Amino acid sequence: MTRSISLLLISFCLLFFLTIYATANDKPEPYEEIYPKIGYKTVEDALDDFEQHFKQKLKLPLRVPPISFTHHFGMFSDLDGDINDSFEVMFINEKLSENHYKIYVRPIKNRIPISEKYALKTFELKNGIVANYMTISGFNVLVFERDDWQYMLNISKRVSDKVTPETLVDIANSIDY
Repeated sequence: MTRSISLLLISFCLLFFLTIYATANDKPEPYEEIYPKIGYKTVEDALDDFEQHFKQKLKLPLRVPPISFTHHFGMFSDLDGDINDSFEVMFINEKLSENHYKIYVRPIKNRIPISEKYALKTFELKNGIVANYMTISGFNVLVFERDDWQYMLNISKRVSDKVTPETLVDIANSIDY
């Protein structure tokens, strides 16, 4: 009986240490593997898909927020026969989750309606277009329309001290190159 208890105790300890070892060495998949599994690809490939679908060029901002990013991905979503078609560029930092920036673009004919009562501020871009600044689900967002597209520049609220509304306006203005 004592031998059975000893073997059981040794087995339990061995299982416990193997579990701890496996958990300690279990590393998450790299972003380069995770994001393609959910539909993201290179920005260039996603942009090409978007432009071919709409048979029109899309201008993107040249500037990005002044924070560090380790990865950027693109996605063209072709859903429900044009009504929800959109293009997304996502910039992320695998070490700093708060460094999260997205650009969404959709055709104006399928724009997301933005009520001015939700706008915290409005800005005039250098080309005369009015942009609305608001907060949505943990993001500060600058929304504007130009060249038949609705743009939404989204930055995590957690970096509000580094990326101000005026920074987003500068990024929006960098489309005119």
